[in-house]
Amino acid sequence: MNQPLSVKSLDDYAVGTPRPFSLWDASPRVKLGPLGTEPALSDIVGSLQTTMHAFAKKVMRPIGRHLDRLSAQEVVDKGSQLWEFRRAYAELGISVETLVTFPPEDMPAIFTILFEELGWGDAGLSISAGVDLLPHYMAAKFGNDFVAKTYPETLVGCWGITEPDHGSDSLDANGAIFHQGGNYGRPNCVARISDGKVTIRGQKSAWVSNGPIAELCILYCAAETGAGVDPRRGAVIVVPLDAPGVSKGKPLEKMGQRALPQGEIFFDDVELDIDHLLVAPEDYKKGVYAIHTEANALMGAAFTGVARAAYEHAFAYAHERKQGGVPIIRHQDVAKRLFHMARKVELSRAITRRIVTFNMTNEMPALQAAMFAKVTATQHAFEVASDAIQMFGGNGVALEYPVEKIFRDARSSLIEDGCNEILSIKGGALLADPDLLPPTI
Repeated sequence: MNQPLSVKSLDDYAVGTPRPFSLWDASPRVKLGPLGTEPALSDIVGSLQTTMHAFAKKVMRPIGRHLDRLSAQEVVDKGSQLWEFRRAYAELGISVETLVTFPPEDMPAIFTILFEELGWGDAGLSISAGVDLLPHYMAAKFGNDFVAKTYPETLVGCWGITEPDHGSDSLDANGAIFHQGGNYGRPNCVARISDGKVTIRGQKSAWVSNGPIAELCILYCAAETGAGVDPRRGAVIVVPLDAPGVSKGKPLEKMGQRALPQGEIFFDDVELDIDHLLVAPEDYKKGVYAIHTEANALMGAAFTGVARAAYEHAFAYAHERKQGGVPIIRHQDVAKRLFHMARKVELSRAITRRIVTFNMTNEMPALQAAMFAKVTATQHAFEVASDAIQMFGGNGVALEYPVEKIFRDARSSLIEDGCNEILSIKGGALLADPDLLPPTI
Protein backbone atom coordinates (compact mmCIF):
# COMPACT_ATOMS: atom_id res chain seq x y z
CA MET A 1 0.00 0.00 0.00
CA ASN A 2 1.07 3.56 -0.63
CA GLN A 3 2.28 5.29 2.49
CA PRO A 4 0.61 8.66 3.25
CA LEU A 5 2.73 11.70 2.55
CA SER A 6 4.18 13.26 5.66
CA VAL A 7 2.95 16.77 6.33
CA LYS A 8 5.71 19.24 7.01
CA SER A 9 5.28 22.39 8.98
CA LEU A 10 5.95 25.86 7.57
CA ASP A 11 9.22 25.94 9.51
CA ASP A 12 10.53 23.11 7.32
CA TYR A 13 10.56 25.35 4.23
CA ALA A 14 13.28 27.90 3.58
CA VAL A 15 12.33 31.43 2.63
CA GLY A 16 11.80 31.56 -1.11
CA THR A 17 11.09 27.83 -1.43
CA PRO A 18 7.72 26.94 -2.95
CA ARG A 19 5.25 25.63 -0.37
CA PRO A 20 2.76 22.85 -1.04
CA PHE A 21 -0.83 23.95 -1.48
CA SER A 22 -1.75 22.60 1.96
CA LEU A 23 0.49 25.18 3.62
CA TRP A 24 -0.77 28.20 1.74
CA ASP A 25 -2.40 30.91 3.85
CA ALA A 26 -6.18 30.66 4.16
CA SER A 27 -6.46 33.95 2.30
CA PRO A 28 -3.43 33.81 -0.03
CA ARG A 29 -1.53 37.01 -0.70
CA VAL A 30 2.05 37.60 -1.84
CA LYS A 31 3.89 40.83 -1.16
CA LEU A 32 6.16 41.59 -4.11
CA GLY A 33 9.76 42.60 -3.57
CA PRO A 34 11.47 45.91 -4.45
CA LEU A 35 12.04 44.60 -8.00
CA GLY A 36 8.59 43.10 -8.32
CA THR A 37 8.63 39.50 -9.51
CA GLU A 38 12.41 39.42 -9.97
CA PRO A 39 13.76 35.91 -9.20
CA ALA A 40 16.55 35.56 -6.64
CA LEU A 41 19.68 37.41 -7.76
CA SER A 42 23.19 36.02 -7.65
CA ASP A 43 25.41 37.26 -4.83
CA ILE A 44 27.29 39.61 -7.18
CA VAL A 45 24.16 41.09 -8.76
CA GLY A 46 22.33 41.28 -5.42
CA SER A 47 25.23 43.18 -3.85
CA LEU A 48 25.32 45.58 -6.79
CA GLN A 49 21.57 46.19 -6.57
CA THR A 50 21.77 46.94 -2.83
CA THR A 51 24.68 49.33 -3.32
CA MET A 52 23.15 51.14 -6.28
CA HIS A 53 19.74 51.48 -4.64
CA ALA A 54 21.29 53.08 -1.56
CA PHE A 55 23.33 55.41 -3.78
CA ALA A 56 20.26 56.34 -5.82
CA LYS A 57 18.24 57.08 -2.69
CA LYS A 58 20.84 58.94 -0.64
CA VAL A 59 22.80 60.74 -3.35
CA MET A 60 20.94 60.91 -6.64
CA ARG A 61 17.42 61.82 -5.52
CA PRO A 62 18.31 64.83 -3.36
CA ILE A 63 20.88 66.11 -5.85
CA GLY A 64 18.52 65.57 -8.79
CA ARG A 65 15.75 67.53 -7.04
CA HIS A 66 18.16 70.34 -6.24
CA LEU A 67 19.56 70.59 -9.77
CA ASP A 68 16.04 70.53 -11.24
CA ARG A 69 15.40 73.97 -9.73
CA LEU A 70 18.57 75.59 -11.09
CA SER A 71 19.24 77.25 -14.42
CA ALA A 72 21.13 75.16 -16.97
CA GLN A 73 24.23 77.29 -16.43
CA GLU A 74 24.03 76.93 -12.64
CA VAL A 75 23.87 73.14 -13.04
CA VAL A 76 27.30 73.03 -14.71
CA ASP A 77 29.00 75.79 -12.71
CA LYS A 78 31.86 74.97 -10.36
CA GLY A 79 30.47 74.28 -6.91
CA SER A 80 27.27 72.79 -8.34
CA GLN A 81 26.01 69.58 -6.73
CA LEU A 82 26.39 67.97 -10.16
CA TRP A 83 30.09 67.63 -9.35
CA GLU A 84 29.27 66.16 -5.95
CA PHE A 85 27.25 63.49 -7.77
CA ARG A 86 30.09 62.80 -10.18
CA ARG A 87 32.62 62.43 -7.34
CA ALA A 88 30.34 60.07 -5.42
CA TYR A 89 29.57 58.03 -8.54
CA ALA A 90 33.27 57.74 -9.38
CA GLU A 91 33.88 56.28 -5.92
CA LEU A 92 31.60 53.35 -6.83
CA GLY A 93 34.23 52.27 -9.34
CA ILE A 94 31.83 51.64 -12.24
CA SER A 95 33.94 51.73 -15.39
CA VAL A 96 34.50 49.76 -18.57
CA GLU A 97 37.62 48.33 -16.98
CA THR A 98 35.68 46.96 -14.00
CA LEU A 99 32.57 45.87 -15.92
CA VAL A 100 34.60 43.44 -18.06
CA THR A 101 35.74 41.63 -14.91
CA PHE A 102 32.22 40.42 -14.05
CA PRO A 103 31.20 36.89 -15.06
CA PRO A 104 29.61 36.99 -18.55
CA GLU A 105 26.52 35.15 -17.32
CA ASP A 106 25.85 37.98 -14.85
CA MET A 107 26.32 40.84 -17.32
CA PRO A 108 22.71 41.13 -18.57
CA ALA A 109 21.42 41.43 -15.00
CA ILE A 110 24.26 43.75 -14.00
CA PHE A 111 23.65 46.09 -16.93
CA THR A 112 19.87 46.26 -16.54
CA ILE A 113 19.80 46.52 -12.75
CA LEU A 114 22.60 49.09 -12.68
CA PHE A 115 20.71 51.44 -15.00
CA GLU A 116 17.30 50.68 -13.53
CA GLU A 117 18.52 51.79 -10.12
CA LEU A 118 20.18 54.87 -11.63
CA GLY A 119 16.95 55.72 -13.46
CA TRP A 120 15.00 55.18 -10.23
CA GLY A 121 17.30 57.72 -8.60
CA ASP A 122 17.15 60.42 -11.27
CA ALA A 123 16.54 60.17 -15.02
CA GLY A 124 18.88 62.97 -16.05
CA LEU A 125 21.78 61.86 -13.87
CA SER A 126 21.35 58.27 -15.06
CA ILE A 127 21.70 59.34 -18.71
CA SER A 128 24.72 61.45 -17.79
CA ALA A 129 26.36 58.41 -16.18
CA GLY A 130 25.48 56.24 -19.17
CA VAL A 131 26.88 58.46 -21.93
CA ASP A 132 29.95 59.01 -19.78
CA LEU A 133 30.95 55.40 -20.55
CA LEU A 134 30.35 55.52 -24.30
CA PRO A 135 33.74 56.62 -25.73
CA HIS A 136 35.60 53.83 -23.91
CA TYR A 137 32.77 51.28 -24.02
CA MET A 138 32.21 51.59 -27.75
CA ALA A 139 35.92 51.66 -28.55
CA ALA A 140 36.21 48.33 -26.73
CA LYS A 141 33.20 47.02 -28.68
CA PHE A 142 34.90 48.06 -31.92
CA GLY A 143 38.06 46.18 -30.90
CA ASN A 144 40.06 49.41 -30.66
CA ASP A 145 42.44 49.80 -27.72
CA PHE A 146 43.71 53.26 -28.69
CA VAL A 147 41.15 55.07 -26.53
CA ALA A 148 41.89 52.99 -23.42
CA LYS A 149 45.66 53.49 -23.86
CA THR A 150 45.46 57.21 -24.61
CA TYR A 151 42.61 58.68 -22.57
CA PRO A 152 41.74 57.87 -18.92
CA GLU A 153 38.20 56.86 -18.05
CA THR A 154 38.10 59.71 -15.54
CA LEU A 155 37.41 62.09 -18.45
CA VAL A 156 33.77 63.12 -18.82
CA GLY A 157 32.39 61.40 -21.92
CA CYS A 158 29.68 62.28 -24.43
CA TRP A 159 28.17 61.07 -27.70
CA GLY A 160 27.78 63.57 -30.52
CA ILE A 161 25.49 62.48 -33.36
CA THR A 162 22.40 64.69 -33.84
CA GLU A 163 22.78 68.00 -35.67
CA PRO A 164 20.73 71.21 -36.02
CA ASP A 165 19.24 69.93 -39.31
CA HIS A 166 19.31 66.22 -38.50
CA GLY A 167 17.71 64.60 -35.47
CA SER A 168 16.58 60.98 -35.45
CA ASP A 169 17.55 60.61 -39.12
CA SER A 170 21.18 60.76 -37.95
CA LEU A 171 20.56 57.28 -36.51
CA ASP A 172 19.28 55.97 -39.82
CA ALA A 173 22.36 55.40 -41.96
CA ASN A 174 20.39 52.89 -44.06
CA GLY A 175 17.76 55.45 -45.00
CA ALA A 176 14.87 53.24 -43.85
CA ILE A 177 12.77 56.19 -42.62
CA PHE A 178 13.10 58.39 -45.70
CA HIS A 179 10.31 59.09 -48.14
CA GLN A 180 11.21 57.55 -51.48
CA GLY A 181 11.69 61.02 -52.91
CA GLY A 182 13.61 62.33 -49.92
CA ASN A 183 17.28 62.57 -49.12
CA TYR A 184 19.44 63.36 -46.13
CA GLY A 185 20.44 66.79 -47.39
CA ARG A 186 23.43 68.78 -46.26
CA PRO A 187 25.17 67.47 -43.11
CA ASN A 188 26.11 70.01 -40.45
CA CYS A 189 29.32 68.25 -39.43
CA VAL A 190 31.86 66.65 -41.76
CA ALA A 191 35.17 64.86 -41.18
CA ARG A 192 37.74 64.95 -43.98
CA ILE A 193 39.97 61.88 -43.98
CA SER A 194 43.30 62.19 -45.80
CA ASP A 195 47.07 61.90 -45.41
CA GLY A 196 46.93 60.15 -42.04
CA LYS A 197 44.77 62.90 -40.53
CA VAL A 198 41.13 63.52 -39.68
CA THR A 199 39.92 67.13 -39.94
CA ILE A 200 36.49 67.98 -38.50
CA ARG A 201 34.40 71.02 -39.37
CA GLY A 202 30.85 71.88 -38.32
CA GLN A 203 28.69 71.39 -35.26
CA LYS A 204 26.58 69.00 -33.27
CA SER A 205 23.22 70.07 -31.90
CA ALA A 206 22.29 71.29 -28.44
CA TRP A 207 21.14 67.76 -27.55
CA VAL A 208 24.64 66.38 -26.89
CA SER A 209 24.21 64.83 -23.44
CA ASN A 210 27.06 65.92 -21.14
CA GLY A 211 28.14 68.26 -23.96
CA PRO A 212 28.74 71.35 -21.77
CA ILE A 213 30.97 69.41 -19.34
CA ALA A 214 32.41 66.69 -21.59
CA GLU A 215 36.12 66.16 -22.10
CA LEU A 216 36.01 63.26 -24.56
CA CYS A 217 33.48 62.77 -27.37
CA ILE A 218 32.62 59.78 -29.50
CA LEU A 219 31.62 61.68 -32.63
CA TYR A 220 29.43 60.36 -35.44
CA CYS A 221 29.42 62.51 -38.56
CA ALA A 222 29.48 62.53 -42.36
CA ALA A 223 32.81 61.76 -44.00
CA GLU A 224 34.56 63.45 -46.90
CA THR A 225 36.76 61.14 -48.91
CA GLY A 226 37.92 61.05 -52.52
CA ALA A 227 34.32 60.22 -53.50
CA GLY A 228 32.93 63.37 -51.85
CA VAL A 229 30.67 63.76 -48.78
CA ASP A 230 28.30 60.91 -47.97
CA PRO A 231 26.39 60.95 -44.64
CA ARG A 232 25.67 57.24 -45.04
CA ARG A 233 29.39 56.54 -45.26
CA GLY A 234 30.32 58.61 -42.25
CA ALA A 235 33.01 58.29 -39.64
CA VAL A 236 33.19 57.52 -35.93
CA ILE A 237 35.94 59.51 -34.25
CA VAL A 238 37.05 59.91 -30.65
CA VAL A 239 37.68 63.61 -30.07
CA PRO A 240 39.45 65.11 -27.04
CA LEU A 241 37.45 68.26 -26.42
CA ASP A 242 40.49 70.27 -25.40
CA ALA A 243 41.81 69.98 -28.97
CA PRO A 244 42.40 73.27 -30.82
CA GLY A 245 39.30 74.34 -32.72
CA VAL A 246 36.72 72.81 -30.35
CA SER A 247 34.23 75.14 -28.66
CA LYS A 248 30.88 74.75 -26.93
CA GLY A 249 27.56 76.54 -26.83
CA LYS A 250 25.51 77.49 -23.80
CA PRO A 251 23.90 74.74 -21.70
CA LEU A 252 20.39 74.06 -22.95
CA GLU A 253 17.35 75.12 -20.92
CA LYS A 254 14.69 72.41 -21.19
CA MET A 255 11.53 71.04 -19.62
CA GLY A 256 12.79 67.77 -18.18
CA GLN A 257 15.98 65.95 -17.21
CA ARG A 258 17.38 69.29 -16.09
CA ALA A 259 20.15 67.58 -14.11
CA LEU A 260 21.55 66.34 -17.44
CA PRO A 261 23.74 69.02 -19.07
CA GLN A 262 23.15 69.23 -22.82
CA GLY A 263 24.58 71.65 -25.35
CA GLU A 264 26.16 72.27 -28.75
CA ILE A 265 29.73 71.40 -29.71
CA PHE A 266 31.50 73.23 -32.55
CA PHE A 267 34.47 72.00 -34.58
CA ASP A 268 36.55 74.56 -36.46
CA ASP A 269 39.02 72.54 -38.55
CA VAL A 270 39.88 70.27 -35.64
CA GLU A 271 42.81 68.12 -36.79
CA LEU A 272 43.57 64.74 -35.22
CA ASP A 273 45.86 61.83 -36.01
CA ILE A 274 44.19 58.99 -37.89
CA ASP A 275 44.42 56.82 -34.74
CA HIS A 276 41.37 58.75 -33.49
CA LEU A 277 39.26 57.25 -36.28
CA LEU A 278 37.41 54.36 -34.63
CA VAL A 279 35.17 53.37 -37.55
CA ALA A 280 36.00 54.13 -41.19
CA PRO A 281 33.35 55.11 -43.80
CA GLU A 282 33.00 51.60 -45.19
CA ASP A 283 31.91 50.36 -41.75
CA TYR A 284 29.84 53.38 -40.71
CA LYS A 285 26.47 51.61 -40.88
CA LYS A 286 27.81 48.95 -38.55
CA GLY A 287 29.09 51.66 -36.20
CA VAL A 288 25.68 53.34 -36.00
CA TYR A 289 23.94 50.00 -35.52
CA ALA A 290 26.30 49.08 -32.67
CA ILE A 291 25.97 52.23 -30.58
CA HIS A 292 22.24 52.55 -31.21
CA THR A 293 21.72 49.00 -29.92
CA GLU A 294 23.58 49.81 -26.71
CA ALA A 295 21.92 53.20 -26.21
CA ASN A 296 18.38 51.88 -26.67
CA ALA A 297 19.02 49.04 -24.22
CA LEU A 298 20.33 51.55 -21.67
CA MET A 299 17.22 53.69 -22.16
CA GLY A 300 15.02 50.64 -21.62
CA ALA A 301 16.68 49.91 -18.29
CA ALA A 302 16.85 53.51 -17.06
CA PHE A 303 13.21 54.29 -17.82
CA THR A 304 12.07 51.06 -16.23
CA GLY A 305 13.57 52.68 -13.13
CA VAL A 306 11.76 55.95 -13.82
CA ALA A 307 8.42 54.13 -14.17
CA ARG A 308 9.11 52.21 -10.99
CA ALA A 309 9.84 55.45 -9.11
CA ALA A 310 6.54 56.96 -10.22
CA TYR A 311 4.67 53.79 -9.28
CA GLU A 312 6.26 53.58 -5.83
CA HIS A 313 5.39 57.21 -5.05
CA ALA A 314 1.79 56.59 -6.12
CA PHE A 315 1.62 53.30 -4.20
CA ALA A 316 2.77 54.97 -0.97
CA TYR A 317 0.45 57.96 -1.46
CA ALA A 318 -2.54 55.67 -2.08
CA HIS A 319 -2.03 54.16 1.38
CA GLU A 320 -1.58 57.53 3.11
CA ARG A 321 -4.15 59.79 1.43
CA LYS A 322 -7.73 59.49 2.65
CA GLN A 323 -10.87 60.39 0.74
CA GLY A 324 -14.38 59.32 1.70
CA GLY A 325 -13.08 58.25 5.10
CA VAL A 326 -10.70 55.54 3.80
CA PRO A 327 -7.22 55.40 2.23
CA ILE A 328 -7.70 55.90 -1.49
CA ILE A 329 -6.21 52.44 -2.23
CA ARG A 330 -9.63 51.16 -1.05
CA HIS A 331 -11.35 52.93 -3.94
CA GLN A 332 -11.71 50.57 -6.87
CA ASP A 333 -10.49 52.95 -9.56
CA VAL A 334 -7.29 53.68 -7.62
CA ALA A 335 -6.59 49.97 -7.10
CA LYS A 336 -7.22 49.33 -10.78
CA ARG A 337 -4.91 52.18 -11.79
CA LEU A 338 -2.14 50.90 -9.52
CA PHE A 339 -2.49 47.43 -10.99
CA HIS A 340 -1.89 48.69 -14.53
CA MET A 341 1.00 50.87 -13.37
CA ALA A 342 2.66 47.87 -11.71
CA ARG A 343 1.99 45.75 -14.79
CA LYS A 344 3.76 48.26 -17.03
CA VAL A 345 6.82 48.38 -14.76
CA GLU A 346 7.00 44.57 -14.83
CA LEU A 347 6.66 44.48 -18.62
CA SER A 348 9.38 47.09 -19.08
CA ARG A 349 11.78 45.24 -16.80
CA ALA A 350 11.05 41.87 -18.36
CA ILE A 351 11.41 42.93 -21.99
CA THR A 352 14.57 44.91 -21.30
CA ARG A 353 16.26 42.05 -19.41
CA ARG A 354 15.20 39.51 -22.04
CA ILE A 355 16.53 41.64 -24.91
CA VAL A 356 19.79 42.56 -23.20
CA THR A 357 20.36 38.87 -22.46
CA PHE A 358 19.70 38.00 -26.11
CA ASN A 359 21.92 40.77 -27.45
CA MET A 360 24.79 39.96 -25.09
CA THR A 361 24.75 36.26 -25.95
CA ASN A 362 23.80 36.23 -29.63
CA GLU A 363 26.35 36.31 -32.45
CA MET A 364 25.09 39.80 -33.34
CA PRO A 365 22.79 42.09 -31.36
CA ALA A 366 19.33 42.79 -32.77
CA LEU A 367 18.76 46.55 -33.04
CA GLN A 368 15.02 46.14 -33.56
CA ALA A 369 14.89 44.23 -30.27
CA ALA A 370 16.73 47.04 -28.45
CA MET A 371 14.13 49.36 -29.95
CA PHE A 372 11.38 47.17 -28.45
CA ALA A 373 12.91 47.84 -25.03
CA LYS A 374 13.41 51.57 -25.53
CA VAL A 375 9.97 52.27 -26.97
CA THR A 376 8.19 50.06 -24.41
CA ALA A 377 9.99 51.36 -21.33
CA THR A 378 9.85 55.05 -22.24
CA GLN A 379 6.18 54.90 -23.23
CA HIS A 380 5.37 53.07 -20.02
CA ALA A 381 7.40 55.54 -17.94
CA PHE A 382 5.42 58.42 -19.42
CA GLU A 383 2.08 56.67 -18.86
CA VAL A 384 2.90 55.57 -15.31
CA ALA A 385 4.14 59.05 -14.39
CA SER A 386 0.96 60.58 -15.83
CA ASP A 387 -1.17 58.13 -13.82
CA ALA A 388 0.82 58.99 -10.70
CA ILE A 389 -0.03 62.67 -11.17
CA GLN A 390 -3.70 61.78 -11.57
CA MET A 391 -3.61 59.75 -8.38
CA PHE A 392 -1.98 62.60 -6.46
CA GLY A 393 -4.71 64.94 -7.70
CA GLY A 394 -3.87 68.61 -7.34
CA ASN A 395 -0.77 67.69 -5.37
CA GLY A 396 0.52 65.89 -8.44
CA VAL A 397 1.21 69.14 -10.29
CA ALA A 398 2.67 70.92 -7.26
CA LEU A 399 6.45 71.35 -7.10
CA GLU A 400 6.36 70.15 -3.50
CA TYR A 401 5.66 66.59 -4.66
CA PRO A 402 8.05 64.45 -6.74
CA VAL A 403 5.79 63.11 -9.47
CA GLU A 404 5.60 66.26 -11.61
CA LYS A 405 9.39 66.16 -12.06
CA ILE A 406 9.29 62.47 -12.95
CA PHE A 407 6.58 63.22 -15.52
CA ARG A 408 8.71 65.94 -17.14
CA ASP A 409 11.75 63.66 -17.15
CA ALA A 410 9.78 60.82 -18.70
CA ARG A 411 8.28 63.02 -21.42
CA SER A 412 11.74 63.81 -22.78
CA SER A 413 12.51 60.11 -23.16
CA LEU A 414 9.93 59.68 -25.93
CA ILE A 415 12.24 61.76 -28.16
CA GLU A 416 15.64 60.86 -26.69
CA ASP A 417 17.96 58.46 -28.56
CA GLY A 418 15.58 58.47 -31.50
CA CYS A 419 11.94 59.53 -31.19
CA ASN A 420 9.69 56.53 -30.72
CA GLU A 421 7.78 57.03 -33.96
CA ILE A 422 10.99 56.93 -36.01
CA LEU A 423 12.29 53.92 -34.07
CA SER A 424 9.06 52.09 -34.85
CA ILE A 425 9.45 52.75 -38.57
CA LYS A 426 13.12 51.75 -38.62
CA GLY A 427 12.46 48.77 -36.35
CA GLY A 428 9.68 47.62 -38.66
CA ALA A 429 12.05 47.82 -41.62
CA LEU A 430 14.56 45.68 -39.71
CA LEU A 431 11.87 43.05 -39.15
CA ALA A 432 11.42 42.55 -42.88
CA ASP A 433 12.81 39.23 -44.12
CA PRO A 434 14.51 39.63 -47.55
CA ASP A 435 14.15 35.87 -48.13
CA LEU A 436 10.35 36.18 -48.08
CA LEU A 437 10.10 39.20 -50.34
CA PRO A 438 9.51 38.86 -54.09
CA PRO A 439 12.55 39.68 -56.25
CA THR A 440 12.90 43.30 -57.29
CA ILE A 441 12.50 44.09 -60.95
